[in-house]
Amino acid sequence: MRFRTAAAVVSLFAAQALAAQEYSNPVLRRDCPDPTILDDRKGSGYFYLYSTQSQKDGDAFASKDASADHPEDIINLPVYRSENLVDWEFVGDGFAEGRPEWVRNTRIWAPDINRSEGGYLLYYALGAWAQIFREGSGVAVSDRPEGPFRDLGEVVSFKSTGVTNSIDPALFVDDDGRKYLFWGSLGPGSGIWVIELNGQGLKPAEGAKKKRLSASNMEAAYAFKRDGWYYLFASKGSCCKHEESSYRLVVARSRNIFGPYKGPDGQRMTAGGFDNVIMDASQDGEFIGTGHCTQIVTDGAGQQWMAYHSYWKGNGYANRCLCIDRIGWTDDGWPYFPDAGSSPGVNVPAPVFNE
Repeated sequence: MRFRTAAAVVSLFAAQALAAQEYSNPVLRRDCPDPTILDDRKGSGYFYLYSTQSQKDGDAFASKDASADHPEDIINLPVYRSENLVDWEFVGDGFAEGRPEWVRNTRIWAPDINRSEGGYLLYYALGAWAQIFREGSGVAVSDRPEGPFRDLGEVVSFKSTGVTNSIDPALFVDDDGRKYLFWGSLGPGSGIWVIELNGQGLKPAEGAKKKRLSASNMEAAYAFKRDGWYYLFASKGSCCKHEESSYRLVVARSRNIFGPYKGPDGQRMTAGGFDNVIMDASQDGEFIGTGHCTQIVTDGAGQQWMAYHSYWKGNGYANRCLCIDRIGWTDDGWPYFPDAGSSPGVNVPAPVFNE
């Protein structure tokens, strides 16, 4: 018989207790649309979360008219932090010292956070509802994850690229260090596009040509590379109609960053009918409008997690709340949610971290 030391027994029980912990979505029950997550454990020891502009009381905006907003009620760039991906605390406004204003009467939408040399690089959109020729995406920098972020101005817009609804920017850095921006949203002349950026990631590279990757009924791109495949996650459907929203998360892949991106049935993402859904509304209506996913992050046990937003029945579908779920991969290399199925997880195993 093999005997364990007291310390080993304590360690074993601690590990079992951690593995046995559960959580239920949503993990942040306030307005938190279009989330993006930074794994800063090697720096500050925290995960950081950023979302679309919100109100200080945690509610969604009642009006779609950005010019009707009251600055004193606004969090320009909500920033949260967590040690375990489940429990989040509000840190502050990442643009508290001044918000980007190179397009007036807009809101700050869909941030995308990244590490850069010596600091943090944040892409964001300046959006105004249904004003697809005015909107654009910019970039800001900070030497701290909570900000304040200093704006560096436009990266892409309709004027500079010809892409309407030039919002939802997302940076991808390839294995060779080359940087690419995925962006674009719903509507004619848009969909999801990609272009190579310069070495600093601040502007399109000299002579770079944009490439359209999806039909015009998709937005909110996130690119991830695994085993030589480029995976393109996107959202399809109506994002912002509360209990009537049809938002859902889809995915395709390609061996080339410029596509074509295809589903498991071989259909291209540029087809209007493409609908390889991996996260959708729950059948009982508990969650509706699931989409706009974040970067994939890894917990202490090597498990991968993805966050996204969803309307929730528990607050009357008042706003889009933060959800997380564990990502798995099929034998033939397709992502899925093993604990949650195809809708947000409830009473499922929590991420595992060392105490």
